[in-house]
Amino acid sequence: MTKPPRKPSQPLLGNVDAPIRSRPRRRRDPAQPNLPLDPMPARIEPCLALLKPKPPKGAQWSFEVKWDGYRIAVHIAPSGVHILTRGGHDWTHRFPAIAAEAAQLGAATAILDGEAVVLDDQGRSDFGKLQQSLGGRGGKLNSGASVLMAFDLLYFDGHDLTKTELSTRRHLLEGLIAPGRESSIRLSEDVDADGEQLLRVACEHGLEGIIAKDRNSPYRSGRGGDWLKIKCIQSDGFAIIGYENSTAAFGGIGRLLLAARKGDELVYVGGVGTGFNERSAAELREQMDKLIIPQPAVNTGRKRNAVFIEPKLVAEIEYRGSTNDGKLRHASYKGLREKQDNAAVYEIA
Repeated sequence: MTKPPRKPSQPLLGNVDAPIRSRPRRRRDPAQPNLPLDPMPARIEPCLALLKPKPPKGAQWSFEVKWDGYRIAVHIAPSGVHILTRGGHDWTHRFPAIAAEAAQLGAATAILDGEAVVLDDQGRSDFGKLQQSLGGRGGKLNSGASVLMAFDLLYFDGHDLTKTELSTRRHLLEGLIAPGRESSIRLSEDVDADGEQLLRVACEHGLEGIIAKDRNSPYRSGRGGDWLKIKCIQSDGFAIIGYENSTAAFGGIGRLLLAARKGDELVYVGGVGTGFNERSAAELREQMDKLIIPQPAVNTGRKRNAVFIEPKLVAEIEYRGSTNDGKLRHASYKGLREKQDNAAVYEIA
């Protein structure tokens, strides 16, 4: 990434024992206009990455690791720090370590865009560990273990940066959060590498995938194609429409029944019976049993020992593609998505 040159620091001149004083402030020339400041927005709708099967080529693309957590925006102002979820909910109290670190960054005003994650022993983001630290879906725990992987700077020192190209925003972000910093706020570093090679390495290390970003693009809300995501393993949100009872499985859940969105309707895409542990299955069963309905919301075909629920819960599912009849292959349950995270149900084209 091309960066503006940094000026070398100047040595202090004069007597080393003399007190250091700033230069006397001159009176402002009335003929010189004030530099206008942009009002700090209460919220900026996030830029979302568009799913692609392979990385793009071209010098304008930068690459980062794809983090698996909750997208958040950290607002820093003289009045305090506020952390907003993708859906605009205030979760400052849920991420106390990130909030405390943000207050110490030294910025008068700033909006950081990034992902709140919990890292495993190898430094990989673990969505299940993040959910456990928050007490599960609908939980009330505060996650002191969460780390913000910051990847963009949208507002800084009174100026809206969303119309500025990404390369400049990243330069300013790296001045605020040094590369290699290990604390509750860290820089999601861009990697100068061939996209296909980086994806291969990411997959070999068990990462979810990579993100490609157009260095010359402004920050545009929504899924416009300036940011792309390329996954090692497919992982998406699916609506839970029921479960099959089992006396041998955790929580009595033999298999979850799942649906995707096709136009304005939900369609059955099969089930998932792996990925649960005793705790996650018990929490999931408690949530589902509050939503039981007599008839399925979606046609699932004939199911034995099935309990049907309102399609209000969205599960994050890892899978290896689909069968010819549209059912998920080698699916594994990762956790429930929060309402505050604007959990989206996978859409079938």
